[in-house]
Amino acid sequence: MSEHIVKSYGEELMELGRKIAEMGGLSETMLSNAIQALVRGDTDLAQRVIETDHRLDVLERDVEEKAILTIAKRQPMAVDLRAIVSSIRLASDMERIGDLSKNIAKRVVAINGQFAPQKIVGGVVHMSELALDRLKRVIDAYAQRDVAAALDVWNHDEEIDQLYNSLFRELLTYMMEDPRNIGFCTHLLFCAKNIERIGDHATNIAETIHYLVTGTAISTDRPRVSGHYAPLDPTGKP
Repeated sequence: MSEHIVKSYGEELMELGRKIAEMGGLSETMLSNAIQALVRGDTDLAQRVIETDHRLDVLERDVEEKAILTIAKRQPMAVDLRAIVSSIRLASDMERIGDLSKNIAKRVVAINGQFAPQKIVGGVVHMSELALDRLKRVIDAYAQRDVAAALDVWNHDEEIDQLYNSLFRELLTYMMEDPRNIGFCTHLLFCAKNIERIGDHATNIAETIHYLVTGTAISTDRPRVSGHYAPLDPTGKP
């Protein structure tokens, strides 16, 4: 009987890990598709991103329910307890990444047909590529339990913040130079803020990986950029 219990317990932990991996892949795909939709002005692709978010929400609830049930039944300790607690944290961050990607997709739908010079979009694309790279690397770090890789993402959090600050000023300049840019640039500012927040969630995931593997929180403060702008609500809707 005890052998059966141990096997069943192990399967429960593995199932949590599989669901987190699925959420990671889904959040990565949603961000990539949202950015492609923005660049191409592809409202059909944007709509698919919006519709995919429900699947991520369901997975997050499933992870939470299974994690709580496993804690109640098994009373895990040490590494196992950290793995279960970490799964709840990771699911929350990945669900938020999905929400933020969905918000970008909603902006694509809202700006459909508006004046959209590609030189303005370029800065947002560059910022999103950096955020997507961070997300991919931190998801791989979780799969491999690679603390060094997670810390590398954590240590470079300020790069996305710097890009956001620069882009914020650039978009304001475009709006002052040509009133036709105001509507489109306003939507891009919200997109940029969503991307900046995705970078923050990737950093949260890196911190969770450190806790999962070492059993301790990162003892130093996150790298921060002075003069950071945060005037926009990242969950704002068009």
